This record gives sequence, structure tokens and C-alpha cells, in this order.
Amino acid sequence: SPKMDLLHSNGVLIIQHLQRDYRAYQDFLNFMSHVGDPRNIFSIYFPLWFQLNQVVGTKMIWVAVIGDWFNLIFKWILFGHRPYWWVQETMIYPNQSSPCLEQFPITCETGPGSPSGHAMGSSCVWYVMVTAALSYTVRWKDKSAVTLHRLTWSFLWSVFWIIQISVCISRVFIATHFPHQVILGVFAGILVAEAFEHTPAIQTASLRMYIKTNLFLFIFAFGFYLVLKLLDIDLLWSVPKAKKWCANPNWINIDTTPFAGLVRNLGALFGLGLGINSEMFILSCKGKNSCKISFRILCIAASLATLQLYNFVKIPTHTEYLFYILSFCKSAAMPLTVVALVPYCVHLLMRTTEKKLN
Repeated sequence: SPKMDLLHSNGVLIIQHLQRDYRAYQDFLNFMSHVGDPRNIFSIYFPLWFQLNQVVGTKMIWVAVIGDWFNLIFKWILFGHRPYWWVQETMIYPNQSSPCLEQFPITCETGPGSPSGHAMGSSCVWYVMVTAALSYTVRWKDKSAVTLHRLTWSFLWSVFWIIQISVCISRVFIATHFPHQVILGVFAGILVAEAFEHTPAIQTASLRMYIKTNLFLFIFAFGFYLVLKLLDIDLLWSVPKAKKWCANPNWINIDTTPFAGLVRNLGALFGLGLGINSEMFILSCKGKNSCKISFRILCIAASLATLQLYNFVKIPTHTEYLFYILSFCKSAAMPLTVVALVPYCVHLLMRTTEKKLN
């Protein structure tokens, strides 16, 4: 539509301005784009927070998974273009003189562009972290503590918005999103996170509930895809566009396709449910060692170190269905490692050490 074309063309001007005038900050902006990557939730934020506070860690996974699922559905409904291919195909520029937008190794996302998954994932998870941190200070009653709470409130929310703005600018800078797409992503993420502030049932969910939720999310998304395909609407329309207009074919990654994100999130949610309802979790995280600071510090260090090893596990991409199956298994293994395997090993180690000392 003319209004959307105008919005996109104005967005292209902003991207050109950023790429021209903020070239000196390229490394920082690329770094902030990585900070907003939803995959960091499972490999960095979650293992840290779960060992500090299991309630917050559990909520973080639910918020990340449901938020990314909504992001997928919204992308399929909104049919948002990405700047790096839109400028090549639009007819609004005279004499086909399309603006030149620089691309980067992380530019060529293959899914639709609206709303931004990075902005949405970053805002919903950081919202959970900030509100969790403030929940400790809100209980302070004396005057000095109230003042400290207000200062903490101002500081943490300032950090929150600085991070969100930086992630948004970085996504626009690399020409993978228009400005309105990242703004929509930020506020959509906040709404999802706020909804889970009032959903305590996730803390006591059984493994059956996790499986039912996984099945619902998968059947709804896949069913939605099939119904529209029967109506001759291809929800994977963005993939060939990305392959056609990406400056370097090596920058196209199957991990950025819509179904790859869905499978990754379903695996993470299943792994969390499996871990929380396991005997290893009950023996370790619910045992006497769970209250010890040393136990939590060891679990954090071991979890972060172990999850970094998962980055060296490269899933073969030559067969798409095999990639999805292995991606699900890898994603399920990560929260299972954090919730059950690592704490149980640390528990056994501490128990053995105590026996030797006695």
C-alpha cells in the first residue's frame, strides 16, 4: 500500500543515515545485535537466573518461548518485508535507482520482518529480569531503603531502555529491520512479559502440562501454516527473497527460518519440563545443598561452561527434517542440563566431599 511504501522508504533513509554516520560504532552495534539474539536466553540468561531464583528462571523460559511463538504468528500475519530485499524489489524509486544498503554477515534473516524477534525477545526477557530484581527491593520499609529502592528502580529501568534502544538501532543499522518493526517488537515483548507476571500456574506445571503446551503450540502453528497453504498463501514466501537478495550466500542460515525458531523453542520448553519434573532436580535443587551459596555458584559456573560446549555441536543442515529433529533435541538438552544434570552432579560432588571430611 502507498502508506506502507512511505513508511518503508522513510525507514530506508534512517538506515542509510545510520550506516553513513555511525560507521565508527559498527562493532558495538553488531555486538548489541548479538545481545538481543533470543538464543542467548537459553545459553546465558537462563542458567544464571535459574540457579539464583528458580521461579524467575522458569518464568524466563516460558516468556521467551511463548513470546517467540507469538512473534512467529505475528510475522506470518503481518507479512513484513526486510529492508535488504525490499529496496531491491520495490517500484517506488524512479528509474530503478534503488538505494544502496550495506549488508553484514548477520543481515540475511530469512523470516518475515515484523515484528522484530530480537527486539521482542530482548524486551520480554530483560523485563522479567528487571522486575525480578526490583521485587527484592520493594519489600524494604524504612526511609533510607525506600530511597534506595527508588534509585535502584530508576537505574534498572534506565539500563533496560538503553539496552532495548541499542538492540533496536543495531537491527536497523544492519538493514535487517525497519524502525517500526523493532518498536513493535519491543512493546509486544513487554506485553508478553507482563502477562506472565500474573500467571503463577507455570511454577507448578506437571510434565504432562508441558507436553500439552508443546503440542498445542506446534499444532496451532503448523495447522495455521497448512490452512493458509491450502488457500494458496505461502507463509515461507520470505525465504526465497532472502536467498535471492542476500549479498553472500554463506550468510543464509537455516537456523533463521520460521520453523527453526519454533522447533528450538519447543525443545527448550520440553527440556525445562523434563528437568523440573525429574528425580535429579528434586534431589539436588530441592535438597539441603540448594540453600548453600557455594552450591549455587558451582551450578552457575558449571552450567555456563557446559552450555558453551553446546556451541561446538554443529547440526548438519543438508537434510531439513533431520536438522529440525536434532535442533529440538539440542534445545531440549540445554535447560535439562541446567535444571537437572549439572545440579545433580554438583550435589553428588559436594556430598562426596562432605563424607570425606567427616
